[in-house]
Amino acid sequence: MLKTHAKFRLGQVVRHRKHPFRGVVFDVDAIFANTQEWYDAIPEDSRPAKDQPFYHLLAENDNSYYVAYVSEQNLVADDTGEPIDHPDLPDLFGDFENGFYPLQAQLN
Repeated sequence: MLKTHAKFRLGQVVRHRKHPFRGVVFDVDAIFANTQEWYDAIPEDSRPAKDQPFYHLLAENDNSYYVAYVSEQNLVADDTGEPIDHPDLPDLFGDFENGFYPLQAQLN
């Protein structure tokens, strides 16, 4: 069944259910929109369904900053109230406030 409503919104801080990273949502695909090669690289027993929202995140873990592409089923809202330190955040968002970053740039 195709889900048409994204659970998380732009600027929201989220964390991965299984892996130790957090991120800020900067784009959402209504359904999977990455390459088949990317999808096939996920171990088969943990591959998410393609017919759900997928989120583009400015992500961070204890070691690095990166862009992540994550299915909705693998994300939960981050309730720590802690900001994200990703160096690209100021390019897209304003200052962290009440668990969100206000969008400051137009995405193409």
